Amino acid sequence: MSALSVEPELPGGTGWDEIVRVWEETDAPEGSKVEIIEGVVTVSPPPSEEHNDTAELLHERLYGALPSDCDWGIYQTLGLTCPETGGLFVPDLCVVPRAALRRGTRVHASEAELVVEVTSRSNANHDRIKKAHGYAVAGVPFYLLLDAWQSGRPTATLYGEPQNGTYRVLASVEYGEELRLPAPFKLVLDTGIFPLS
Repeated sequence: MSALSVEPELPGGTGWDEIVRVWEETDAPEGSKVEIIEGVVTVSPPPSEEHNDTAELLHERLYGALPSDCDWGIYQTLGLTCPETGGLFVPDLCVVPRAALRRGTRVHASEAELVVEVTSRSNANHDRIKKAHGYAVAGVPFYLLLDAWQSGRPTATLYGEPQNGTYRVLASVEYGEELRLPAPFKLVLDTGIFPLS
């Protein structure tokens, strides 16, 4: 992973605009993930096969879990801004109202209903700490962390009830156990389907 720091003047101010400009102009190798984490433009290598397989398996199951009366989409490469923490995250999956993508402006993380991160060995702490904080500050109702690198035992953790930049753990299970996503989602997730890294 590499990083380029640009000091923001104030969250959402002209420093933020400069950071976003650097992010937009970053020429990264194909498949790499370019994000802004705490005001630093970071470039991560392409995710592993297991990482991609995990995201796709969950993506497939989430379609059946969406409320039928909502016009939500499930996106794999959507940038979510959180200038309050100097962040522009590209989660592995996020559930966002389609209308938010049709305005012609960047989507603020607060518009997501669910964000999912699948950890990679090289940057797991970003997902566990920095992104969790950013999503909580933005008020994302649910954050699902699929962590194949957690203390040597793969774990799925669902966070919710964001308050003051932190989440409460709603459920945490080892891979192989079931995890229930609460309303408005209708999903009992068998985490045994995910590959072990």
